[in-house]
Amino acid sequence: MIKVENLTKLFGRTPAVAEARFNVEKGEVVGFLGPNGAGKTTTIRMLTGYLPPSSGAATIDGLDVFRESIEVRRRIGYLPELVPLYRDMRVREYLKFRAQIKGLKGDHLKSRMDDVVERCGLQAVRRKMIKTLSKGFRQRVGLADALIHDPPLLILDEPTNGLDPNQIRSIRNLIKQLGEDHTILLSTHILSEVEMICDKIVIIDSGRIMACDTPSNLIGQMRAAGRVTVELQGDAAEAGTALGNLDQIRKVTHDMSQGDWQHYSVLVESGTDARERIFKLCNGRGWPLRSLYRHDATLEDVFVELTRKD
Repeated sequence: MIKVENLTKLFGRTPAVAEARFNVEKGEVVGFLGPNGAGKTTTIRMLTGYLPPSSGAATIDGLDVFRESIEVRRRIGYLPELVPLYRDMRVREYLKFRAQIKGLKGDHLKSRMDDVVERCGLQAVRRKMIKTLSKGFRQRVGLADALIHDPPLLILDEPTNGLDPNQIRSIRNLIKQLGEDHTILLSTHILSEVEMICDKIVIIDSGRIMACDTPSNLIGQMRAAGRVTVELQGDAAEAGTALGNLDQIRKVTHDMSQGDWQHYSVLVESGTDARERIFKLCNGRGWPLRSLYRHDATLEDVFVELTRKD
């Protein structure tokens, strides 16, 4: 559905996006992740025809985004981060206006309006002025606008930004439902959303694509060190030094003391498990051991590993 090849956007001499390459297959829900200023919104604006690229190519549904822009836009439903709504219009009035702009007429227009009002949960507010709606309902109106012409591709830029937890859950459930019938490219900062919704993840940092794979594959291939937490009884400095001298230990952090009990976070080399060696150390030194736990990698660990600057 989306194919991006060496896509680059320069502002002056500064690359906002540099030789980006990734694919989104038909029917996939893909999370587009990155820190602030990483190039997510710039990439989305190029894909939707709002910005021309400096170089590179992109196609949507086999159509060149830049040479066949009008046809491409007919295949996209776009929800920008800041939803541009006419606040002095009623919900149905606004959706009818937007549908007419997109070329819908007659019975087809009415059918599509009824469908998006129902799918986006707008029945109770369809006759209300947009300016009286909560931000959650305004996001729903924006989604209804993106859906009104029944596009095969939805591009959603931070759709839950600024919403409260209940509104986030509601919009997230709606996006999951939409993913059954549409290809979706979802830009977000909320990693829990990505884990719940997305089939694949694209991570961008400083304008460059750092990863493109399924969440489970990214976690499995993560380069970051594993982490073990240890709770033992002994001298804090002596125990910390002894733990740090074990093989394949990258870093030992003394988190806290509770009386004679010491709590440590131990970073180990990727693909290793230090628990047996830590147990033998404590047993040999006569240190009572109350907890020894290995933490599995998470999507947050992957994101930090690929985008951290240290």
